[in-house]
Amino acid sequence: MSREVFDFAVVGAGMAGASIAAELAPYAKVLLLEAEDAPGYHSTGRSAAFWEECYGGPGIVPLTLASGKYLQDNGFLRPRGALYVGREDDRSAIDAFFARFEGTGVTIERLGPKALRQRVPHLRDEWCDAVFEPACADIDVAGLHQHYLGALKRAGVQLVCRARVGQMQRRDGAWRLSTEKGEEYQARTIVNAAGAWADNIAHLAGAQPLGIEPKRRTVVQLRVDPAAPADLPLVLDISGQFYFKPDNGRLWLSPHDEIPSKPGDAAPEELDIAVAIDRFEKVTQWGLRGVERRWAGLRSFAPDRLPVYGYDPRVDGFAWFAGQGGFGIQTAPAAARLGAQILLDQPRDAMTVDIDPALYSPERFQSLEEQRAG
Repeated sequence: MSREVFDFAVVGAGMAGASIAAELAPYAKVLLLEAEDAPGYHSTGRSAAFWEECYGGPGIVPLTLASGKYLQDNGFLRPRGALYVGREDDRSAIDAFFARFEGTGVTIERLGPKALRQRVPHLRDEWCDAVFEPACADIDVAGLHQHYLGALKRAGVQLVCRARVGQMQRRDGAWRLSTEKGEEYQARTIVNAAGAWADNIAHLAGAQPLGIEPKRRTVVQLRVDPAAPADLPLVLDISGQFYFKPDNGRLWLSPHDEIPSKPGDAAPEELDIAVAIDRFEKVTQWGLRGVERRWAGLRSFAPDRLPVYGYDPRVDGFAWFAGQGGFGIQTAPAAARLGAQILLDQPRDAMTVDIDPALYSPERFQSLEEQRAG
């Protein structure tokens, strides 16, 4: 066993783990453990990410808005715009959408049929109503991940790949972590940033799993005729049945699926691909010329669909940074900054001052259990 005792051992080197390790590193000695051969193999490496103010709901908006300036200033955003589209029967859903985000600080406006078709060619006639979000932007996911990996490397974080944690024991104020390969490390605090494996890591530490569930999301790349225009906005169904966006003349399409899955190497299934194409053909009249690529990734959600940041209320030296769903990349800067401030007991700064950390605390689950027991 290494005699070196780290202040924090972060488990998982995807976007979550890399970002919080980078934020902790200026103030602490940090170890970053990754089970795979390289960081970002699972969800981070398979994201069709966008920065979209409404994505994830009102509870995620503070994290998204707080991350926007950092992403913009560091060159990770490219303007795209987003349209939530609906039919005549969906107008009540669009009304409810506006009501839901009223007062949250997002910028949205309503578009009628003419303005909608100017932005989305080949749309079928029945799709006649829309919510336009002008600030939506593509995210350079790989660039952002490398940005954090570079920052943590410069700060002296020790990154160890092929280091799947197999055992954890806490003795004398420190954790002893053993990997499945027999390597051993010591750290005062474990930060659970293991994504789809978050509840598994909690179990190893003797913490109560929170019900963080991995869900599969499918994406296909379509060749269409005519080619998709580069300035096409992100197009989402107001009812959550699909979204698509352009990529070098092609279209990336998802059926917006959330299929409960075990942690692992997610793969697309033919049925989900067929559902995606069927929904696409019901909304557009684009000529479909073939499916060129297909992939799937896991997005992990806590039961209330809000992320979990902070110390476990029952297990000393065990902290959560997990449950970031499909919004983990667009919220990474503010989430990591807030998470580090919580773990280091630092005050909020200009980025996080308007975020209420209690919304994301793991203590909210203990409170619910106590209420049920009472």
